[in-house]
Amino acid sequence: MLIVVDTSVFVSALLGPGGASREVLRRCLSGRHVPLMGAALFHEMQAVLSRPELMRNCALAASERTELIDAYLRVCRWTRIYYTWRPNLPDESDNHLIELAVAGGAEALVTKNLRDLRGTELKFPELRIVAPERFIKEM
Repeated sequence: MLIVVDTSVFVSALLGPGGASREVLRRCLSGRHVPLMGAALFHEMQAVLSRPELMRNCALAASERTELIDAYLRVCRWTRIYYTWRPNLPDESDNHLIELAVAGGAEALVTKNLRDLRGTELKFPELRIVAPERFIKEM
């Protein structure tokens, strides 16, 4: 199954004590799901995951985080966005996630930010926007 994994899920997997976000990453790394990656998501992940104040509470050392991110990126399907749909999300900086999902034919966008990502003016009924917990239960 093709999916988009929001940076919020990656952060939760790194900082949380386990749980659904880690399971989403585990399933991607094992090949059960294929995460899509685009330029905007890649740059967002790099920027967020390199914030020292955010990663201070991460149990992994910087080198281990780099190794995990590299492993994750190797299983991603890189996807170019040729057409920007402009779904007009409340937070414009999240539009790239919907655009990536549509461009890559993803069935699900897994996020901890449901409120903003479900607030799109332009609807894509074939795309499910779900929290990690629901994704793990249903997929």
